[in-house]
Amino acid sequence: MPQAATGTSHSQQSQPGRALKRPGRASRLTNTMDLRTMTQSLVTLAEDNMAFFSSQGPGETARRLWDVFAGIREQALGLEPPLGHLLGKAHLFDLDAETPANGFRSLVHTARCCLAHLLHKSRYVAANRRSIFFRTSHNLAELEAYLAALTQLRALAYYAQRLLDTNQPGRLFFEGDERLIADFLREYVTLHKGCFYGRCLGFQFTPAIRPFLQTISIGLVSFGEHYKRNETGLGVTASSLFTSGRFAIDPELRGAEFERITQNLDVHFWKAFWNITEIEVLSDSKELSSLVKSEGPRSLELRPRPQQAPRSRSLVVHIHGGGFVAQTSKSHEPYLKSWAQELGAPILSIDYSLAPEAPFPRALEECFYAYCWAVKHCALLGSTGERICLAGDSAGGNLCFTVSLRAAAYGVRVPDGIMAAYPATMLQSTASPSRLLSLMDPLLPLSVLSKCVSAYAGGETEDHSDSDQKALGMMGLVRRDTALLLRDLRLNASSWLNSFLELSKHKAHTNLVPVVEPMRRSVSEAALAQPEGPLGTDSLKSLTLHDLSLEGSSETSENPELSLSAETLASSTPSDVNFLLQSEGTVEGAKAQEEMSTKDRSRGVGAAFPEGFHPRRSSQGATRMPLYSSPIAKNPFMSPLLAPDSMLQSLPPVHIVACALDPMLDDSVMFARRLRSLGQPVTLRVVEDLPHGFLSLAALCRETRQAAALCVERIRLILAPPDPRAAAAPV
Repeated sequence: MPQAATGTSHSQQSQPGRALKRPGRASRLTNTMDLRTMTQSLVTLAEDNMAFFSSQGPGETARRLWDVFAGIREQALGLEPPLGHLLGKAHLFDLDAETPANGFRSLVHTARCCLAHLLHKSRYVAANRRSIFFRTSHNLAELEAYLAALTQLRALAYYAQRLLDTNQPGRLFFEGDERLIADFLREYVTLHKGCFYGRCLGFQFTPAIRPFLQTISIGLVSFGEHYKRNETGLGVTASSLFTSGRFAIDPELRGAEFERITQNLDVHFWKAFWNITEIEVLSDSKELSSLVKSEGPRSLELRPRPQQAPRSRSLVVHIHGGGFVAQTSKSHEPYLKSWAQELGAPILSIDYSLAPEAPFPRALEECFYAYCWAVKHCALLGSTGERICLAGDSAGGNLCFTVSLRAAAYGVRVPDGIMAAYPATMLQSTASPSRLLSLMDPLLPLSVLSKCVSAYAGGETEDHSDSDQKALGMMGLVRRDTALLLRDLRLNASSWLNSFLELSKHKAHTNLVPVVEPMRRSVSEAALAQPEGPLGTDSLKSLTLHDLSLEGSSETSENPELSLSAETLASSTPSDVNFLLQSEGTVEGAKAQEEMSTKDRSRGVGAAFPEGFHPRRSSQGATRMPLYSSPIAKNPFMSPLLAPDSMLQSLPPVHIVACALDPMLDDSVMFARRLRSLGQPVTLRVVEDLPHGFLSLAALCRETRQAAALCVERIRLILAPPDPRAAAAPV
């Protein structure tokens, strides 16, 4: 793998703001044809096929083929206006002209991919419908599946248009009446999703990704059956998961079961599945191991070397992703070993406690302590510590930002830069155009994302009334209830959330009434404020400000940044923290926002659809997705996008690598826009046609290798920044 991950081409490297291009068939069609031309071509072909099959007699197959082409014609014509409207406004949400990326663009691109596939299929049918080798049933099933997908994409386009018309200019995340946000999300999650998990699985991604996604989807639905029978960990092997014949040969059945699982099963199921994938499936399945394995041994054993290598000037501190609930550094070890070889620097990957057993802020506290330890003990890690980079993906990217904010708040040396791959910066339940992509994303459905966030926030709810929960079996319920009991005891004993919320309640009265010390300080605050004990006591207790190479000499309790960050943890009103780049302080703006909210409440979310259009609804009943809206989700150490300007100005240079088709793309775009508005150094690179989590698939194909190499390039900029004198020297 080190030889394969050679980086991007010279032309790509010379244009650091541009997205990586993928020349797949869908991309070629969508890039060479404008939306109107594509729509008209598809409509013409649909009408031609309708005329042909209407002349084939009254047979059932001919009727279904006529119906499907009539549906394609109707949906294509209905989809063109909202897509054109979104495309005309999408540039307003870009970071800059060199980085054309945001959720609106991604949604339009995804719809065009579906249109391009239907256009290709319609041409094939028109050219081969008279042939004796024409597979009527196969082509009919594929056309019906993509018609269902096109119908749902049209619904998403209307939702995105509603967001565009409702929000203030430049905003990607929906703000305003929280009741309207809740109504929007509840309406959205009732849409039918199974069509995206069957024959259409991964149609929006590069073709090399799709076989892997199909393998994972088969394993997921098979594991779901074991989980229902309470067989988790009891004889569940890779072969039993990935060789389930009925799910492999019946994509419609697989799609329906995939939707049932994502919509109903709780975070404990996902935790178990992701852990099985890491521990057992990747080690037992030759097929999956060949996709993600690294070259050389997987262990990190220290072997004697014939010569003592000099210490590196650099150190990379890595924080893994996994939705705050799953995975470890081992699952990210393949690409990390490659990074260490390419960068010539040691990499310390942190294993932190996972939710829901260890909710916020446990992971942050542990990662911050590990970072402090690494700063103090660089020599033990083989580094002089001259340059330190924090790197992480997804939830790990979130923790990279918050650890750096925590370091700045305590006066600890901040890293020299942060590389965050597809990070989560907004954990509050809200809507955005890229979040709409989660309806079809097999790796990050909205319901799963919400369950992970709710577990991390400590807001997981308990409901055993439905049949799916009862299907877990007695032992499954005992395991979950035990975890919930331990979590509740931990929360009550330490009062994590109460201490945060109390600070904000006293904020408005700080000038009149002395603030009572909160019930409990955080682990890092208590450790850093405690004097060093005798006889080499625990390293956490003996960690002093001087030992951590502090930039200032003030006491922690007097640090204004720390006070600010603590007092803003439980902001409960949307206007308390303005993260959307534009001032809302004017009377006109407030009045317009109020009128807009009133108008939206009176219209209802369903009014986004034109008369006569009815998207398909889920048959799985009420979703089990928690719509978490606790004030803790607005904690800047949980949602760094919501941090005040003074906190964000303490961040080092930030390099973000995002995915155009990622439901969390808007997190990266808005965070980069926020930093740039403050004059902070930030870069944003957006790769196309790849899913969230591409780093774990770095060995899968050329596109993932290029994207992983891009992350290495960003880290190298932090560890070995270009010399400005060399850039200014005459050629």
